[in-house]
Amino acid sequence: MFYSDEIVEEIRAKSDIVAVISGYVSLKKKGSNHWGCCPFHNEKTPSFAVSESKQMYHCFGCGESGSVFTFLMKYENYSFPEAIRVLADRAGVKLPEIEYSEEQKQRANRRQRLLDVNKDAATFFYYQLRKNPHGEVGLAYLRKRELTEETMKKFGLGYAGKNGSELVQYLRQKGYRDEEIRDAGVATFSERGGLSSQFWNRVMFPIQDVNHRVIGFGGRVMGDGEPKYLNSPETDIFDKRRNLYGLNYARTARAGNVILCEGYMDVIAMHQAGFGQAVASLGTAFTPEQAHLIHRYAEQVLLAYDSDGAGVKAALRAIGILRNEGLTAKVINMRPYKDPDEFMKALGHEAFQERIDQAENSFFYEIRMLEANYNLKDPEEKTKFHREIAAKLCTFEEEVERENYLQAIAEKYYIGVDNLRKLVVNYAGKGLVTPAAKPKSGVQSKSGQDGATRAQKLLITWIADYYETIYPKIKPYVTAEDFTDELCAQVAERMFAAIEKGKFQPAEIISTFEDEVTQKEAAEIFYEVLPAVETIQEKEQALHDVIYAVKKNSYEHFKQKQSDRDISAITKVLEGKKALLALEKLHISLE
Repeated sequence: MFYSDEIVEEIRAKSDIVAVISGYVSLKKKGSNHWGCCPFHNEKTPSFAVSESKQMYHCFGCGESGSVFTFLMKYENYSFPEAIRVLADRAGVKLPEIEYSEEQKQRANRRQRLLDVNKDAATFFYYQLRKNPHGEVGLAYLRKRELTEETMKKFGLGYAGKNGSELVQYLRQKGYRDEEIRDAGVATFSERGGLSSQFWNRVMFPIQDVNHRVIGFGGRVMGDGEPKYLNSPETDIFDKRRNLYGLNYARTARAGNVILCEGYMDVIAMHQAGFGQAVASLGTAFTPEQAHLIHRYAEQVLLAYDSDGAGVKAALRAIGILRNEGLTAKVINMRPYKDPDEFMKALGHEAFQERIDQAENSFFYEIRMLEANYNLKDPEEKTKFHREIAAKLCTFEEEVERENYLQAIAEKYYIGVDNLRKLVVNYAGKGLVTPAAKPKSGVQSKSGQDGATRAQKLLITWIADYYETIYPKIKPYVTAEDFTDELCAQVAERMFAAIEKGKFQPAEIISTFEDEVTQKEAAEIFYEVLPAVETIQEKEQALHDVIYAVKKNSYEHFKQKQSDRDISAITKVLEGKKALLALEKLHISLE
């Protein structure tokens, strides 16, 4: 369901962001903002600001920003329409009746029926474990794994009986058609056996999405049967690449990180031990879609993969995926134990917390694993190893970050810094490596943004804070076209149009962007940190410098793209030069 811009704005205007967020976070008024501890990462000193005038929030610690809509989307994991409905109900705004086409109704009904099948199947397995004598084998297994009754209940663990017909019979009695049972992924059809569940004689792990809806199952066989673990097939409600086991709980853990494990039992053992941020992929290798999902809730991922060869290989693959998603990764050393479950049983919570605190930087881990492939006593092997290091260093796109790692690695492996730097330059110059992928938004992170982008963001923040003073003065010289950063240009265009209409509100601007990621990045622009200056004169000079920098960058950017024979372009270049000269003398008073 999509709502009109008018409805969205009415709901936003009637949903005071301070009042809404106060229901989740303890806020105290200080200066022009309300402050509290950020709900999206762990912190002891409040760095989470909520602006009543801008109707926006921003965390100066983790960078989260947004409107009242994006807060609910982030905190409650609502979709945009869901956030609108919740706030509309709170504000007393009547939403238009939803009119679905017949096809949409059928699709929605079918999806709900599949979810209902899985929910009832989970209930069946739950009671089979506890009420059916056949479930004793499953209960004994789980107790042997030292799981408490509370943990088993939390994760809805169950048992699939001695044959696959019992579940099908139960679901038919609940009124489900054979087609629905099959399409939900809990049974298969064969000419010989008819419709029968593939899950039997197994301890069952219901797989839930972030909203706690059962979308599939994992089953662990009791005894020596094969396969050891069996998962639901892909269905209309179950996409293994886009879900993570345990994320429905981990997303509200507020631990500041996510611990990525390999299996269901690892996740459950971690949660039972107090590490509620643990998740696992679903019978497949870790995927970019899962990394993107994690990025909604955390910036750092701690890898707790098995310490065997397969675990190392999986960790190395995951590190690359996490880095491309813009996530920081570290690797937890669990030796001498194989996995988190074994470690927790042997050493417990405090020892694992120590391992978390000592987790290894993912790049150092990659290099250390690489080192195992070479005999460093052999000069030729050692040279090959150094070349591999240089190739790895080339994947850092940001120069400062690459230089920091270069120096650290050179010191660790006794390589001359200048020699290693030359090797890196040589590799990069020959195009022998592919740099790490840029963020999907096309907007660089604050640590990697260039001076031109920084100036454009600063100017937008200046205007947002003093638009009645600044905008009329710069209007003859600066337009939205002068913003060469794509997102800054979109924000500036909408901001200038709103100011012209006399109804400028930063929160309304970011609500015009469709996806959550872009809304967050747009909101951050309105919170670019202005220069810390003491006097009003210094503040006015800083503003002047920013305006001039934006216009000069625009002028040079346009000039480089134009042909010397294009008369209209030459005229525009001359006009840009004239505007620059005028801006040199422009003074804007902020008093």
